[in-house]
Amino acid sequence: MAKKEVTVEQKLRALYDLQLIDSRVDEIRNVRGELPLEVEDLEDEVAGLNKRLEKLNNDLDTIDEGIKTKKNLIEEAKGLIKKYGEQQKNVRNNREYNSLSKEVEFQELEIQLAEKHIKEHKAQIVQKNEIIDQTKGKLTERNEHLNHKKGELDAILAETEKEEQSLIAKSEDYQKDIEDRLIAAYNRIRQNVKNGLAVVAIERGASGGSFFTIPPQVQMEIASRKKIITDEHSGRILVDQELAREEKEKMEALFAKL
Repeated sequence: MAKKEVTVEQKLRALYDLQLIDSRVDEIRNVRGELPLEVEDLEDEVAGLNKRLEKLNNDLDTIDEGIKTKKNLIEEAKGLIKKYGEQQKNVRNNREYNSLSKEVEFQELEIQLAEKHIKEHKAQIVQKNEIIDQTKGKLTERNEHLNHKKGELDAILAETEKEEQSLIAKSEDYQKDIEDRLIAAYNRIRQNVKNGLAVVAIERGASGGSFFTIPPQVQMEIASRKKIITDEHSGRILVDQELAREEKEKMEALFAKL
């Protein structure tokens, strides 16, 4: 879409207005600070703890099944011992008796081994339950912290979100009156300089934001508003102090209505 013809002064005013709007958005986002990232990290941590609890509980189920299996094995072994004991009463010779005795011994060993495994499983259950209790405690603490941080973030969003969206819309509107190459340069400078200040006023003979002295002849050219001049040190676009004052007053009135 073609930009309408405007004077250099109008371009400078539009660029400075755009800077004031974008700086206001930056201020709002700075108030939020690291809160969104903190909330996201806490949500990830809570999800991780919940997943760990789920795995621990699944482990407990598996151990319980193992205990049930071993208890069934013990009952089967006891049944076989009883069976072999009855059979021993009716044997015809020592060989059959000894064979059945070996079967009884084998089943008794199976019972001992199963009881050992059950004891080990029960020790694992105690250990798992301790870890579960610790994890639940940490999860409760992390959830409380998450809810607190979410509350902080929600409160800030409630105060600033409407204004931020209005400012973003205003920023897009103001960009429509500025030619594409200037918008590209403005965005590039904003990304490369401290505080996102791409357009600054002359303050006490120096470039605002960098404080390098501007030669008097260059200051006169800036004040004439006949061409767009950048600071040779920082690359920022420079405007005179009077223009900056006028645009600040205008934009402050605009901000007050948002």
